[in-house]
Amino acid sequence: MTEDILATLDALPLVAILRGLRPDEAVEVGEAIVAAGFRCLEVPLNSPEPLDSIRRLRDALDGRAVVGAGTVLNTEAVRAVANAGSQIVISPNTNPEVIRAAKAAGLVSMPGFFTPSEAFAALGAGADVLKLFPSEVAGPAGLKAVRAVLPQGTRVYAVGGVEPDSVMTWLAVGASGFGLGSGVFKPGRSAADSGKAAAAFVRAWEQRNG
Repeated sequence: MTEDILATLDALPLVAILRGLRPDEAVEVGEAIVAAGFRCLEVPLNSPEPLDSIRRLRDALDGRAVVGAGTVLNTEAVRAVANAGSQIVISPNTNPEVIRAAKAAGLVSMPGFFTPSEAFAALGAGADVLKLFPSEVAGPAGLKAVRAVLPQGTRVYAVGGVEPDSVMTWLAVGASGFGLGSGVFKPGRSAADSGKAAAAFVRAWEQRNG
């Protein structure tokens, strides 16, 4: 299952971070973003009733999109999101216990890192994808420097402050993909507007090969 999820991510490595999403709007928002081309949605655990939203999205989008949980900070949360149907465990930090628990549950692990030490600790614990966070602080130069020492083939997503017009800049320094929050969804934004915002990132990604 992990390889299938990673293959889905590799095909279009854009993760919609749906922070603040409510369960009663989850399916409508998720459908709009998937219709725009996204194949991965993340529900952060500091959203209202996040486990309910994860379940609803899995039921509605199963086979069409991967659903992950974000802001997963401890092993208890890993168990909870796994039971809710989450396929990816995403964190803002590097916690080897969380990474190992995610892998033991058969889930994809995407921890956050900011330093080379955190990146190597995450890989050592079994992380599948690294999330440079906050990428707007590290900047493209920071990613380029870290890329020089990471094992070839390491997936590194830039998360934080990425806009459609900066996608190419990040790709040029080695970004594998992106986690996109308020640029796609924020509380109060309609499903239709979220879909339009998502489509702008898909277009930016598709331009990478000219």
